[in-house]
Amino acid sequence: MAFDLRLIAFIEFRDNRMYVKHICRHAEYDRLTAYSGAPFKLRPYQREAVDATLNHFRRSDESAVIVLPTGAGKSLVIAELARLAKRKILVLTHVKELVEQNHAKYQSYGLAGGIFSAGLKRKESHHQVTFASVQSVSANLDQFRDEYSLVIIDECHRVSGDETSQYQRIIELLRQQNDALKVLGLTATPYRLAMGWIYRYHYRGFVRGSVDEQDKPFQHCIYELPLSYMINRGYLTRPELVNAAVAQYDFSALARDRFGEYAEKDVNQLLSKHKRVTRAIIEQVMELAAERQGVMIFAATVEHAREITGYLPEYETALVTGATDQKDRDMLIQRFKQRQLKYLVNVSVLTTGFDAPHVDVIAILRPTQSVSLYQQIVGRGLRLDEGKQDCLVIDYAGNHVNLHHPEVGEPKPNPDSEPVQVFCPGCGFANIFWGKTDSEGRVIEHYGRRCQGLLEPVDGDEPASQKGRLEQCDYRFRFKECPHCGGENDIAARNCHRCQKAIIDPDDQLRDALKLKDAMVIRCAGIALSVDGNKLRVTYHGEDGEELRESFDFSKPGQRTVFNKLFGRRFANGRAPKTFSKAEEVLESQALLPAPDFVVARKQKHYWQVQERIFDYQGSYRKANEA
Repeated sequence: MAFDLRLIAFIEFRDNRMYVKHICRHAEYDRLTAYSGAPFKLRPYQREAVDATLNHFRRSDESAVIVLPTGAGKSLVIAELARLAKRKILVLTHVKELVEQNHAKYQSYGLAGGIFSAGLKRKESHHQVTFASVQSVSANLDQFRDEYSLVIIDECHRVSGDETSQYQRIIELLRQQNDALKVLGLTATPYRLAMGWIYRYHYRGFVRGSVDEQDKPFQHCIYELPLSYMINRGYLTRPELVNAAVAQYDFSALARDRFGEYAEKDVNQLLSKHKRVTRAIIEQVMELAAERQGVMIFAATVEHAREITGYLPEYETALVTGATDQKDRDMLIQRFKQRQLKYLVNVSVLTTGFDAPHVDVIAILRPTQSVSLYQQIVGRGLRLDEGKQDCLVIDYAGNHVNLHHPEVGEPKPNPDSEPVQVFCPGCGFANIFWGKTDSEGRVIEHYGRRCQGLLEPVDGDEPASQKGRLEQCDYRFRFKECPHCGGENDIAARNCHRCQKAIIDPDDQLRDALKLKDAMVIRCAGIALSVDGNKLRVTYHGEDGEELRESFDFSKPGQRTVFNKLFGRRFANGRAPKTFSKAEEVLESQALLPAPDFVVARKQKHYWQVQERIFDYQGSYRKANEA
């Protein structure tokens, strides 16, 4: 039997020499290995992920995460780790399809493993390696009283920190039998809008989230591979981004919750007013997909999905939602995979654990603020398949996500925000924050708060359990100053992290000032500067034309210090704090000088005296630049 192994050539430059590498197309390689009966051969990055796991757990019992994009072959990494294990391990996932897939890869090594899944009608827990669904194990905890050395969780972004969750109950039970139990998670989406980052420390030397956040399900990310790596090296199909020229939905007017998500009622209400838009979109999708093999459409809501389905050919279309019966769902997915159906419409249920390599059109009709979720959606169409050259990706929801950008880890503050790199003046770490750039790509604004870099701990009085643990850099780009000790705190802090005393809430400040007859509060829209000798005059302009003024005499060290603490520390969005010694220096750099969000003044006999300047405000009052 002959095999058509199409090779992709890559040119790499190392040490001023040119090297040519040949990489076998994944789909053909899979068929070859399956035919020959040989075990699967790990790709270089899969081997690196396995090595990273072994190295981590030799040093520590703390939980770990491996981040691999869709199509990277997580099941092979799992199979290799299971093969190397000398004691009992449990491989958990949330859907039977992944249980079956992970088990099949392990068996390809010629090894026997058990399956514990009610959906697959098998309950085997006596093997050294057991592949199980979390629901089935949780319902049969008494059958898992043996000592396990390792728990592997596929699609681990579904694990919550809640102690009562199914995953946590299983882990707690196994820890009772082995307090040195190792826990490893694998996922393509380590950040979810509803819960944030699933881990705390990254092996490249930075931290995720703030210290005061709730405990995360995992401690360390020990290996991560970007989607661009897979695409550039031919492991995934090239995405062809198509401009949605017909029409787009505009979700920008809708209110988002603290997780960056829209209320389903609001979305349905907006979409109901744009039925013509939806019809035009589906007509364009059908036109673009005329010569294509498989189309996945991601709808915003169930009601939206039903409307979309009504515009598609009945006998070529399937609709899958969370409410779809499991048997019907399995049947529809199978028909789609067998190419009996061309269009598959879904609502948030096929972003993970779904593998149909022939998909070559992805139509996104739902909004998302998550870069990793967007990549996961697009990834459904990037698997290699025979005769597949590319995958059309059409975004009708105006998400404006760059596939090759890393996840920022915060909801997008503005529709025109983009990921920007911001170096910490304290430790030099290159942070990734939401921000804005000018026409030449220079950062003109960013929304970062605290540096995410990790520093080597200094010898001190930290507890023994914390010895040797890296500490987060304490430099803050935006901060709330403690009135008692001068410590810089997160802008949402209620108590100072240094002296533990209560910090006045800005909302309380504004509320109290607005009650006073002799107080003036302005929403500051900008500042203007002028110099008279050593004196610097600052004029605060309110959005309704109000003005407040104050002066700083730079010949007096005290006033110079106050100005630098207020404005110099926040100079250039905190990226390049500056200590000004002369008033003329400030005037020369006024374009990078920050303006407060609110200014509070009290009436004196013949003038208004500025008392408070509130920077980086977050609260219930509207700022000047907000609608």
